[in-house]
Amino acid sequence: MSTSPTKSTPNGLENSLKPEEERNKIDEMRKLIGPLSGKLALYCSDASISRYLAAQSWNVKKAAKMLKASLKWRLDFMPEEIRWDDVASEAETGKIYRSNYKDKHGRPVLVMRPRCQNTKSLQGQMKYLVYCLENAVVNLPEDQEQMIWLIDFHGFTLSNLSIKVTKETAHILEDYYPERLGIAILYDPPKIFEPFWKLAKPFLNPKTASKVHFMYSDDPNSKKMMEEMFDMSLVESAFGGDDKADFDVNKYAERMREDDKKLSSFWKNDDNSASNAQLTVTADPSLEPTNSDSDSEVLDEKVEKPSLDVDEEESSIEETLPGSNSTNANVKAV
Repeated sequence: MSTSPTKSTPNGLENSLKPEEERNKIDEMRKLIGPLSGKLALYCSDASISRYLAAQSWNVKKAAKMLKASLKWRLDFMPEEIRWDDVASEAETGKIYRSNYKDKHGRPVLVMRPRCQNTKSLQGQMKYLVYCLENAVVNLPEDQEQMIWLIDFHGFTLSNLSIKVTKETAHILEDYYPERLGIAILYDPPKIFEPFWKLAKPFLNPKTASKVHFMYSDDPNSKKMMEEMFDMSLVESAFGGDDKADFDVNKYAERMREDDKKLSSFWKNDDNSASNAQLTVTADPSLEPTNSDSDSEVLDEKVEKPSLDVDEEESSIEETLPGSNSTNANVKAV
């Protein structure tokens, strides 16, 4: 269990490569991915490709496979097309929102409040999560690639536990938004969260898990770390800050509708639209450039997702929590 955040490089990515070495790997990635158009071409900036490389320890073949799966998902899911009015019903309680402030590295902050969960639709919840991720990305400064998650556990109860939501959140974050998370701060999690964390942690790759930090309001070290990361005069009182204002969905809706305009401008491309964009990739990625048209084809491979039918796992959580009727509860890593 991590207790203190690690310091990040200026843009948040771990990179021991020399500039020319990174350039060569980016160029190799572009050869493997093949020609792109429209929004997919906009998405595959050098910075974006570097994130996928960093997520795969700069292994070009693995990074190319990961990026192709993301591009396929973006064609199918169209995250850049989601607007506030599409997800407003999910957002009305403030269960996830982008704060008015950033951390001292300029990283946008997504505040999450599990107690404010207001729907049961996994599809709707993930659509709203993706909207929030896209919104945070479009608000990144030019020299930053990552965001912060601040998770408020005040009022947390057993009813807020969902292994389904946790698995799908991890899947989306790690597979389709690699290296976007800088730090996730779990603030004042109760004891009943600990067995759930033991079940949920295996869903995260070790690199992501290392970014999760537990902080407590009665811990001087936690207070010091928060002060090092944020201007606490801007931070919500739930995290030890000075801002005591309640979440106002009407004011937040105004902000998001303005951000929607920014999002539309960001993805605007007069050459091609999402509807006619094609993703061409090599059938069997290698580090060698291709010379024949037959070596490229439209991507048709399926993107594997973890099954959302995990009722047995949900039951195992209940068995491990305080107050369970089971006398032989076991926590088994998935």
